Amino acid sequence: MKTSDTIFEVSRRGQLEAWLRLILDDRDFTLTDLAADAGARCYFRIKPSGEDSLVVMDAPVAHNDNQQFAFVANLLASHGLHVPKVSHANLKDGFLLLSDLGDETYLKVLNNENADKLFDDATTALIKLQSITELDLLSRYNAGLMSEELALFDNWYIQQHLNITLEENAQSSLNNVLKLITERCMSQPTVLTHRDYMPRNLMVCEENPGILDFQDARIGPISYDVISLFKDAFISWEEEQVLDWTIRYWEKARKASLPVPEDFGSFYEDVEWMGLQRHLKVLGIFSRLKHRDGKNHYILDAPRFLTYARNVAMRYNALKPLLLILDQIEGKTRQFGHTF
Repeated sequence: MKTSDTIFEVSRRGQLEAWLRLILDDRDFTLTDLAADAGARCYFRIKPSGEDSLVVMDAPVAHNDNQQFAFVANLLASHGLHVPKVSHANLKDGFLLLSDLGDETYLKVLNNENADKLFDDATTALIKLQSITELDLLSRYNAGLMSEELALFDNWYIQQHLNITLEENAQSSLNNVLKLITERCMSQPTVLTHRDYMPRNLMVCEENPGILDFQDARIGPISYDVISLFKDAFISWEEEQVLDWTIRYWEKARKASLPVPEDFGSFYEDVEWMGLQRHLKVLGIFSRLKHRDGKNHYILDAPRFLTYARNVAMRYNALKPLLLILDQIEGKTRQFGHTF
C-alpha cells in the first residue's frame, strides 16, 4: 500500500471516530471491522458501553449517494420492511450509524432443509417491496443504463479479463444480441426494484428477512429481483427447484395484483431473459473488480455465471448467436490455458 493511501485511511478512521465520539457524548465504545462489500463502502460494528451494538457505514461521498440510501431506508421501513434504521447521518462526510441486523446472512445459512422457508419469507417481503407505489423520487432503470451494464461483459470480461478480441462478424453478432436482451427486458412491467436482492444481502432476523444494500433501488422490470434471489452470484440450485420457487413467487404476485403475466410460462421467459442480462453484467463487474479495483476473489465465480448464461441461451433460438460466442470464448480460454 502506498504511504499516501495509508495516511488517508488513518485520517478517515480518525475522522470517523471523532464523529462517533461527538454523537455518543464521549461515551466509551469499541469498533470492530466488518466485511467490506464490492462497492466503495466499508462497515464497522460499534458497541457503546452498556448499550446494544450498532453498525457504522463508511461510504465516501465521492462514490456513494448517502442521501439516496437514507431515503430508500425510510421508504422501505415505512412499508413494513425490515431494514437498518438510520439513527445518525453525516451526509457531508459519508458516515451513517445504523441499527445492527446481526451476522446471519441467507448466504451463510441456506441449505436444502431451510431454503423453502427462508425463500418463502424473502418472496413475501419482495411482494411487499414491489407493491410500494410512492416512486416519484426514484430513477428509472432505463434502456441506456441497461445497455451500459451489458457492455461491461464485452469490455471487461471478454476484452480485459480474457484478453480476447472478437472478429468483426462475432462482434456485430454480440452487439445485436445485447441489444435484443435490453429490448426484451425493457418490455416488462415495472415496479420498485432493489437491484441486488440476493442471499448475501438478506439477513436472518426475528422479522425475517432483514434487507441490506438497497441504495441503488430504481423503478425497473418486475422479474429482476426474482432472478437475483434464486440465481445468485455465490450459490446455485437445481433448475427444478428454481422453477418451483419462481412459481410460488408468481402465485403470490398475482394475489397481490402485481403486474405479472397471467401465463406462468410467459413470466418465466421474462425471468430468464432478465437473468441473462444480470449474469452477463455481473461477469463484467467481477472482471472490473479484479483488474481495476484489485478485488480478485469475485471473478472466481465466473463459471457459475457462464453456466447460467449458457443454459438460457440454449433454450431460445434468438440467443443462439450468444451460445456460439460463448463456445468461441471457451475454446480460446482452453487453448491459452486461461484460469480464473
